[in-house]
Amino acid sequence: MTTPVVLDTNIVLDLWLYNDPATPALLAALTANEVQWVATQVMRDELERVLAYPHIVQRMLKSNITAEHILAQFDAHALIKPVAAKAPYTCKDPDDQKFIDLAVEQKATLYSKDKYVLALRNRLARLGIEVRPQFVRPHP
Repeated sequence: MTTPVVLDTNIVLDLWLYNDPATPALLAALTANEVQWVATQVMRDELERVLAYPHIVQRMLKSNITAEHILAQFDAHALIKPVAAKAPYTCKDPDDQKFIDLAVEQKATLYSKDKYVLALRNRLARLGIEVRPQFVRPHP
């Protein structure tokens, strides 16, 4: 069975825009179908909106990467699910709640470096949800 994962928008940018050195293992796991990225249309919409931010546009120009390329990676790798019901715990940043909700509903590992998401680590662990700032290969 493939391990479900939820990736917040910054992790997606780390993968396909910033080429963060912490992301090659995650990209390899996505490509090899070792993990199944689950997302919602709302998450894709957020990514599309973020890709239009001036500092992101500048970075894409500098890196010779287009918004269309990043969105195509989202479309190729993410399995779109319906918006999840509200999880038992509330994030201080309402923009991050959707990631928590989906991770709880899908029993997925949530990858995020957001301080408000990471602050919920212990509470989410009580629900069996891991929150990690970077990818660690699941044990078979």
